[in-house]
Amino acid sequence: MAEEAGRGSVYDGLLGGDPSRWAFGTDFEDPLAGVDTTVPDGVDPRRLGAYCLMLGDDALVLSQRLGEWTGSAPDLEDDIALANIALDLLGQARLLLARAAAADPSLVPELPAGSPVPPEDALAFFRAEGEFRNVWLAEAENGDFGATTARLLVFSAWRLALFQRLRDSRDSVLSAVAAKGVKELAYHRDYAGRWFVTLARGTGESRRRVAAGLAGVWPLRGELFAGHAVERAAADSGVGVDPAHVAAEVDTVLDQVFAASGVGRPPAAAPAGADGARGRDGAHTAAFAPMLADMQGVARAHPLGRW
Repeated sequence: MAEEAGRGSVYDGLLGGDPSRWAFGTDFEDPLAGVDTTVPDGVDPRRLGAYCLMLGDDALVLSQRLGEWTGSAPDLEDDIALANIALDLLGQARLLLARAAAADPSLVPELPAGSPVPPEDALAFFRAEGEFRNVWLAEAENGDFGATTARLLVFSAWRLALFQRLRDSRDSVLSAVAAKGVKELAYHRDYAGRWFVTLARGTGESRRRVAAGLAGVWPLRGELFAGHAVERAAADSGVGVDPAHVAAEVDTVLDQVFAASGVGRPPAAAPAGADGARGRDGAHTAAFAPMLADMQGVARAHPLGRW
């Protein structure tokens, strides 16, 4: 025992040293360090911030939802795959929320003096429900694996089409985020598409479940292409993409998956909303508040904490 004690604890290395080697914490450098964050000429910084917030919230919220599968997926391989997709989206969210804060610092919630929370974390963990601008598709409950597959297929096909165009954004940060994100989203779409076809052409039960999942998320699809005033303004200024312009492309991709799977396109349906308000307006479904409370609970309990 004396010899063992002389070696020191295996946990000694957790204290001190270079904090940058850790995967979690508030000691990270600015995610946009070294990147030109100058707002392009003729672009309203507040509108740019609002646009980046929308894209960042979509990724953040769906990342949280997919993270709920950790330890519960059908098998270990898909447990890891869904966790990795969630991490990809979380990485996109971090950059986009940091860009939103850099463009329009007024978006960042005020925290207690001395709080070490960086702007992107403040946006993630200290905004109220009505301040989030994600689409409803991202916040919907997971349901079973068939429903999650259907949701991921529709979401990733849409987001990939957006990011492919965002590579040409006049904003250097958005362009760089999109260039990296295209590779990630292409995998997300392929993963979801392969599973959709596999389930649809598998057993009668697996086909029923993925078809039911598609029918459940289909009413949320319309919001993806409706085009909010902020999105249209961002497109007009050359920094963003009007989602209405990618609708035909996304439909082509989805129709190819439906044809391969033998599952028919669900009938069009409009989701209910208060006076037509949707997620882009800060109006959310009943599923959102419990998820947000779960996501924000630790940070709100310890706003001065260092992790």
